[in-house]
Amino acid sequence: MKITFNDATLPKAGVLVIPVAGVGELTGQLKKLDEDHGNIIADAIAANDYKGEKGKFLTVNGGLGALRAVVLIGVGDPADASKTVKEEKDISALGGKLYSYLDHAKLDDVTLLVEYEIGGFAPEFVAAHLAYGVFLKSYRFNRYFTKKLEDKKPAFTMLCVRLAGHSGAEKQYRALKAIADGVFVARDLVSEPPNILYPASYADRVKEMMKPLGVKVEVLGEKEMQKLGMGSLLCVGQGSEKESKLVVMQWNNAGKSQPVAFVGKGVCFDTGGISIKPSNGMEDMKYDMGGSASVVGAMVALAGRKAKVNAIGVIGLVENMPSGSAVRPSDVVTSMSGQTIEVLNTDAEGRLVLADALWYCQDRFKPRFMIDLATLTGAIVVTLGQHRAGIFTNEQDLADRLFEAGEQVDERVWQLPQGEEYDKQIDSKIADVQNISNTKGGGSITAAQFLCRFVNDVPWTHIDIAGVAWAEKAKDVTPAGASGYGVRLLDRLIANHYEG
Repeated sequence: MKITFNDATLPKAGVLVIPVAGVGELTGQLKKLDEDHGNIIADAIAANDYKGEKGKFLTVNGGLGALRAVVLIGVGDPADASKTVKEEKDISALGGKLYSYLDHAKLDDVTLLVEYEIGGFAPEFVAAHLAYGVFLKSYRFNRYFTKKLEDKKPAFTMLCVRLAGHSGAEKQYRALKAIADGVFVARDLVSEPPNILYPASYADRVKEMMKPLGVKVEVLGEKEMQKLGMGSLLCVGQGSEKESKLVVMQWNNAGKSQPVAFVGKGVCFDTGGISIKPSNGMEDMKYDMGGSASVVGAMVALAGRKAKVNAIGVIGLVENMPSGSAVRPSDVVTSMSGQTIEVLNTDAEGRLVLADALWYCQDRFKPRFMIDLATLTGAIVVTLGQHRAGIFTNEQDLADRLFEAGEQVDERVWQLPQGEEYDKQIDSKIADVQNISNTKGGGSITAAQFLCRFVNDVPWTHIDIAGVAWAEKAKDVTPAGASGYGVRLLDRLIANHYEG
């Protein structure tokens, strides 16, 4: 999708899109265009009883000179706050709806004209965020199509945004585009098949993409992790022919200030190991590295918009396979923290990866806080469905700030409880801790309690994204498939509270 910005003049050809609030008397350039062509637009509004409802479209074809069509996009009734654009996310959602509408109608060479504020937001802000929504929704993962590639290509590929003072909107859009680039990176990583994206190739890809952004990348192999005592992470991948990796990313753009840290689960494919999963649906387990993809995407976003923050990204990359060398249920391993873990279920492997990644992160970098993201439990999907991620924390202010950021960018979270009564459920009879609960119920909570034992009292929040990393159905700014959830959430958290 190519998006450009220009002065607020009417195009000479192509498709013109204009936001309208309600449908009173036409104003501005829309009114002049209508008058110059015999009131064809006003007549179409009346004939279709179009009221400019939020997210509703009206297309006027023909009779407009060299213009192919004029498309009106409703932003709601200014007199009714419950039915109009009122939040930032509403504007980007309109942009996503606009993309879907125009692409479905096979319209291209589109000009978006923004003349007025919408929902109290200045035209520059509106223009930038409409374009952002368009771009986010334009994502496609088509790289493995050959014969049918032409059928998969989008129809809508060019958008020119026109408004007075377009340079201000363009500047805002550049920062938003950097965030969208991070979202696209996360979507790409989750969408890749596991024969292409495995720990070593994943680490190589991270190094390649981070180099031009100025992000420092280190990759630890199994020998380095063995020296560090990462028996918890390493046990997960010991049944695979693919070597496990730990990737460390550093973005430093705030002097000597204490860094923030993101940690991601990167199980590139999860068979369940010896506790093998049912074959039905196992193909979906390529996206069990969704948490790591969110971390990589967030680092791309922060570096791309040159955020004034020091940020650490740590991702543990493994492949969980059954074989003669695989970890067995009832094995006991020793984590980097020195704590011993009884592995009762090899399909509860993500927490084993995160245990060492979290400990390594806090031990080496002494961060201001750590946030981990993981497709950790099916139980969170039972609890929250595909609408929110679950969060667990030892630092309420951090959780509150994540909730605020999630509401702003529509990557919503919901906090679940923790406590001593849940912690007792993971006490082992022969080791310091066991990797699953000794009773039924509360699976997401006990998984979080397990992780809490490896953060060493550093402010920490765990985000279980199992229900939101993959979208079964398309949403306003997200096509069906990998969602890239977490990139916009983390970026907004940093922008709100931790830059400067």
